[in-house]
Amino acid sequence: MTEVLKLLTRNVGKPNSTHVDAYMGSGGYESLMTVLHKWTPEQTLNEVKAANLKGRGGAGFPAGLKWSFLPKGKEVLKYLVCNADESEPGTFKDRLLIENDPHSILEGIIIAGWATQAAGCFFYIRGEMPAGARIFQKAVDQAYAKGFLGKNILGSGFNFDVWVSRGAGAYICGEETALMDSLEGKRGQPRLKPPFPAGYGVYGVPTNINNVESYANVPLIIRNGAGWYTAIGSPSAPGTRLFGISGHVKRPGVFELPSGVTLRELIYEHAGGILGDRPLKAVIPGGSSVPVLRADQIDVTMDPDGLKSVGTMVGSAGVIVMNDSVCMVKALLNLMEFYAHESCGQCTPCREGTHWLELIVRRLEEGGGRPSDCDLILDVAGNIMGRTICPLGDAAAMPAISFVQQFREEFEAHAREGRCPMRDVRMTAAI
Repeated sequence: MTEVLKLLTRNVGKPNSTHVDAYMGSGGYESLMTVLHKWTPEQTLNEVKAANLKGRGGAGFPAGLKWSFLPKGKEVLKYLVCNADESEPGTFKDRLLIENDPHSILEGIIIAGWATQAAGCFFYIRGEMPAGARIFQKAVDQAYAKGFLGKNILGSGFNFDVWVSRGAGAYICGEETALMDSLEGKRGQPRLKPPFPAGYGVYGVPTNINNVESYANVPLIIRNGAGWYTAIGSPSAPGTRLFGISGHVKRPGVFELPSGVTLRELIYEHAGGILGDRPLKAVIPGGSSVPVLRADQIDVTMDPDGLKSVGTMVGSAGVIVMNDSVCMVKALLNLMEFYAHESCGQCTPCREGTHWLELIVRRLEEGGGRPSDCDLILDVAGNIMGRTICPLGDAAAMPAISFVQQFREEFEAHAREGRCPMRDVRMTAAI
């Protein structure tokens, strides 16, 4: 079994892990001191690029390359944003870091600020995470008190600030341009691109946006070097990943493992296997927006290349496990209700399409389905894909398409029998 690593999660569970003194006692902020006193901003950026740190928010774009898109020099006003709006169903790994080791995130943010010569960072945290917001604000206050934030940090001449901003609970604000509009006090709606955030971001200023877990990796890369980092996990996406496993498993939780671990090992070794020792039926491997897999497709590595080979994605690494008692129509209905509710309504294909997907799947689940409904779901979802300003439309369409393609017989049985054929199995599993 692949060893569970304690890199990003090294301080989780330790006494006073959220306090700056405890963090510094375990080597915290040493990476920041290194770059401020020994490295130029360009050297810092190049080290992160050499490490090939892939963004952990879902898109998987190389973080260092993304930083390099910002205008060079401290004369140009620039901002960073930390996307802590963890809204994807099945995803809960950022919350673990925010509530247990906020200074690791904060140190990564400040190092990124040095590398890009940004003026400050907006930490945008989901509204339903009040504890995390309080904990992170305390960490920011402690960092100011220690001289790690503010004017002339550690005598380096570098000025950098961090502001904590709470979201209002909209899934769409996890999309980076909707997040920026929300920060500005506007309704959270995605922007047309171009211009891209690196040219025109928050308040019209060039902006870089990364995920919580992405920033938390940065101090480790600086301390141990890009070569050390690239030796861990998959060559195409090195380092560890925080895999959040939920659903029908015996040990749900967050597991830090090398990125190339197999999905089977995740489920049966680290998460303890299927609850009640029932047969596995389906797995969503990367948060609710990625295509679902059948039980016979789990012998794949949890990296972009491995999951691409079976038609899905690593996404946010939120693994949702379903045993044989699950009705796939009802499971899809749950997802479609979410996406229809969370669509901002700006794009017609998403606004109308997600609503119709919910109606059609509900009709099947409630016994009024038609033989043509499977093809209708595929048609509606196909007319959403690639036709919206942001990825929310695709996030709804991809699971709809994959659920029907992977479990079509079950969908057709709902229409044929005028009832849920899984009803008896579900009742037996509940006893």
